[in-house]
Amino acid sequence: MENFLSKVAEINSAVNNVVWGIPALALLIGTGILMTILTKGFQFTRFGHMIRETLGGLFRKKDVMKSDDRNSISQFQALCTALSATIGTGNIAGIAYAITMGGPGAVFWMWVAAIFGMMTNYSENVLGIFFRRRNKDGEWSGGAMYYLRDGLGSKKGCKQIGAVLAVLFSVFAIVASFGIGNMGQVASIRESIAGLGSFTGNATIDSLVVGAVVMIAVALVVLGGLHRIAKANEKIVPFMSVFYIIGALIIVFMHVDQVGPAFRSIFVGAFNMKAVAGGVGGAVIMQAITWGFKRGVFSNEAGLGSSVMVHSNSNVKEPVTQGLWGIFEVFVDTIIVCTLTALVILTTGIVDLETGASLSGATKLGLATEAFTNSFGTFGGIFIAIAITLFAFSTVLGWSHYGSKAWEYLFGTKSIVVYRVVFIIVVLVGSVLSADLVIDLSDTFNGLMAIPNLIGVITMSGTVLAITKNYSERKLGKTPKNVKPMLSAFEDIQAEQEAAIKAEEK
Repeated sequence: MENFLSKVAEINSAVNNVVWGIPALALLIGTGILMTILTKGFQFTRFGHMIRETLGGLFRKKDVMKSDDRNSISQFQALCTALSATIGTGNIAGIAYAITMGGPGAVFWMWVAAIFGMMTNYSENVLGIFFRRRNKDGEWSGGAMYYLRDGLGSKKGCKQIGAVLAVLFSVFAIVASFGIGNMGQVASIRESIAGLGSFTGNATIDSLVVGAVVMIAVALVVLGGLHRIAKANEKIVPFMSVFYIIGALIIVFMHVDQVGPAFRSIFVGAFNMKAVAGGVGGAVIMQAITWGFKRGVFSNEAGLGSSVMVHSNSNVKEPVTQGLWGIFEVFVDTIIVCTLTALVILTTGIVDLETGASLSGATKLGLATEAFTNSFGTFGGIFIAIAITLFAFSTVLGWSHYGSKAWEYLFGTKSIVVYRVVFIIVVLVGSVLSADLVIDLSDTFNGLMAIPNLIGVITMSGTVLAITKNYSERKLGKTPKNVKPMLSAFEDIQAEQEAAIKAEEK
């Protein structure tokens, strides 16, 4: 078995080097830069509008918090489910790993990936809403596979390639849902609980007990479908986010005198001038960039085309409105949560601020746990165990929906129950596998998902721009224009949504 797993790791490493090589990273960040340029820095110029329509909308608009359509979920529920999948172990263990592998400068490149990733996520959501359709049960179905098939596929000579890319994306999404969205999260829960000590005296039995408990909890939610997943995440995500943010802020304030040196290490490390002077700057800087981008994407998933599958289930009518939630999602996940994790690690004296090397030898989750334990004592380990459990469990719920939508695209609505049962069983497998191998495999399939998705976003960038321009003319100009809204690529849905908007205005 060890030889088999070793061979799998070797093959995965070779594929991963290609998937996350310079061309792939250029495609990833280049897509965000392209959409930023085409929309004239929409995430910057319309940041205030984004906050008003998302965070502000929670207090002003009824449909943001609640959906009257039984076949859709509210915008807030869509956000919480998307955040449940993005705010996971990558926000804690992943950031610790990025710092030790790429140095503190990796955090800067993580920010860069997030800033441009906001527009990638925005574009995915806009296309997801514009090309979504209702399935046989009346529930919205949208995602990269639909805008690849119906968007890219509608262009001259692109029907076949659009269909092939849609299938490839769906296959990669299903495999990724078992990795990043299931086994990787469960393995992290097991490791965090194991850090508190054994409760049976046998590590294998401990792992199986944890796996069984998580499996039962997942089954109770996932078998209830999208609405039960959304309702669970609507309660879990706000609590876990505030819980973790408060804990991290307390530690940062406890070491406030180290905040300045921490930020300095981030900016200096990003360009590593000392390394440049020594003649090895290119390799060191590329390492920081690579790990910053990889961990940033692993955390916020911008470019993967994953979260759009739940954003497309929203009761929203305007594609741009859901696009704004996509910007907000990346902002919360990376700029707020990941940055706080980085500051906790860099201010508590557990890593070398020049290289990011762990002073104790601990890595990943162990390093993050060390940071909290050094500040909170024994409670630090309990705090991390609770945070990881909540983050990971909600991620499992979110990714179960992504995988089910990809499965539905390939095999039909009625067969979704088959996927859900398999997904639940795989939870137990994740409780006994090595977290390192699962996370490495997840990295690879993340990258594979991104390739067809980004091809779709780039080829349909003109559509995103047209929809954004249409929205801006109607909603954001000093003198709003009375032009027909661009709500759907399909005439029947366009008419349905227009009628719904007019009914709401009355």
